Amino acid sequence: MPAAPKLLLFTPLYQERVWGGRALQTALGRNLDEGKTIGESWEVVDRPKAQSRVAAGPWAGRTLRQIIAADPVSIMGPQWSAARPFPILVKWLDARDRMSLQVHPPAALAAELGGEAKSENWYIAEAVPGATIIAGLKRGVTVGQFLAALHAGKLDPVLHRVLVRTGDSIFMPSGRLHAIEAGSLILEIQQNSDTTYRVYDWGRVGLDGRPRDLHLQESLQCIDFGDDEPRPIPPGPNNATLADGEHFRLRRVPLDTDETLGFSARGQPRIVSLVAGELATDEPAHPILQRGANALVPFASSVDFRAIKPSIVLITENFA
Repeated sequence: MPAAPKLLLFTPLYQERVWGGRALQTALGRNLDEGKTIGESWEVVDRPKAQSRVAAGPWAGRTLRQIIAADPVSIMGPQWSAARPFPILVKWLDARDRMSLQVHPPAALAAELGGEAKSENWYIAEAVPGATIIAGLKRGVTVGQFLAALHAGKLDPVLHRVLVRTGDSIFMPSGRLHAIEAGSLILEIQQNSDTTYRVYDWGRVGLDGRPRDLHLQESLQCIDFGDDEPRPIPPGPNNATLADGEHFRLRRVPLDTDETLGFSARGQPRIVSLVAGELATDEPAHPILQRGANALVPFASSVDFRAIKPSIVLITENFA
């Protein structure tokens, strides 16, 4: 197999969702199939039923799983097993309607429930005025109060609803009740997991016209009822750490026009996500990165970026 490129971009895997829309096309310039409500674009994924494929360059068409299996040292570093999946899943989420109220299982319960733990970070790339998210319960809400509200279909008094604006970022650990409401375009960085327990779906039906499955018993075991009312990290002109947990660290790096950002070889693999602006690179297969790009910088790569105009870069690193 040819030597590892400096930079790897993948062909998006688009997912139709009942709450989706067309913002991936209007905001990010993606080509979407006509007439479909696209809610998710899986940008970087290594799962048995979903595989990112290299979009261009000497490895074009190969899956993420294939390139790690063939050369784990160059991609992930000397301690990485060829059989171990890539640990991060990157998604764009376009919520034109609100998502279900949901929770992901904590690590201590995930295996028992037959799922996978999933902590994630949401970066609000665009938000309409008045856009909100749900992040946990209001302080002091008990299990009994939550169940009573749920059965009555009157959840507003118990949910912690948060106004969000473009540039906000919030970490959602496993066990936190949450939902994205209408009007946000979000970059989600998460553990490599696809386990979601729906608590409530606002009385709607899915794309097939049938009510979507709910998972109340599993959800009640997973919800952290002692979760404090979290607040997003606001946008700002300076570098900031947005999340720093057991599974990954996420940093925000604003760049002025012609400002550079570089990574040396044999440091660690990273994901570079461009949430605003435009970047020039020294990788021939990808000389320009447009807004919305998510690139994997392999362990063995030395790569430099230059901002063509004011830009905001998110860096995901310290994979575990």
